[in-house]
Amino acid sequence: MNNIIPAATIGPRTNQTAHGYGACYSSVAGALSFRTITPEDMSLIFTYLEREPGRTCDFSYGGILMWVDLFRYEFAIAHDTLFVKGRLENNLALPAYSMPVGGLSLRESVRLLEHNNAGTKDPLMFSAVPEYALSQFMSLSPRKITLLDGWGDYIYNAEKLATLSGRKMAKKRNHVNQYLNLYGSDTYEPLSKANIKEVELYMSGLVTSDVSTAGMAYEERLLALKTLRMMQEYDLPYTGGLLRVNGRVAAFTIGDIKGDTLFVHIEKADRDIPGAYETINKCFAADMLSMYPHIKYINREDDAGDPGLRKAKESYHPIEVLKKYNVIF
Repeated sequence: MNNIIPAATIGPRTNQTAHGYGACYSSVAGALSFRTITPEDMSLIFTYLEREPGRTCDFSYGGILMWVDLFRYEFAIAHDTLFVKGRLENNLALPAYSMPVGGLSLRESVRLLEHNNAGTKDPLMFSAVPEYALSQFMSLSPRKITLLDGWGDYIYNAEKLATLSGRKMAKKRNHVNQYLNLYGSDTYEPLSKANIKEVELYMSGLVTSDVSTAGMAYEERLLALKTLRMMQEYDLPYTGGLLRVNGRVAAFTIGDIKGDTLFVHIEKADRDIPGAYETINKCFAADMLSMYPHIKYINREDDAGDPGLRKAKESYHPIEVLKKYNVIF
């Protein structure tokens, strides 16, 4: 038996202000009109992302904007609810939606998307559904739910990463001390308009020197470079830091904050410089915690199924790995 929920017209609700976004707003009875997400849209979109209670990176500022090109993210807003349409993380050929966020219940949102999806050959799919919301989706009798393997987000205690205290972090402290002994303790500085161009040139060098021009790692480097260029053009709520060795950029990181969580979207360092990765990690966490003491957690995102990256993330002893699921109706 097919468990697809019947398409239904949802009754009228209070009209929402269009905020000048015209066609991306629509009545619930009509079709949703999606359009590509731009940096100018993000201030509005983030007001909805802030209403999502989880800590997965898919509902963070950079988790959306940085990946617009790869996942072809589009958005629509109807009845005080944000709908984001993109592609499956593990199959970019297939369209999928993020979990809707806003005033509509999940049941109403699914019905609206089914109505919007009618007439297409594609099944209604949701990608990167957080585990806390899985029971809500299950109550709607989906056809299939699968674990999104390799895309779970690693969550850390913010103070632990900022201090590297405790026996478990001894090796990390040793790497940082090695770096400090070699290069000094004053090599970290916050990312700013004054130094971001240098970071862009550094990232350009990494992209140019990459012998591989295929795969997720290379795409991530290109998107990191685009993010740096957007940060120079737009006033975006990213934050970051860098390390200098002999005056040149040797490492940098970029993230953003939602609620009590710092999301680290980009982290690059010279592997030839001992302790560079550990030092930029620690310095950035300490800098953010001093500026934003309400931060309790740091999301360092997924390991993309890469064994080496998984080992590196596990070496910092996460307190949790947030699982995500694909849901098909």
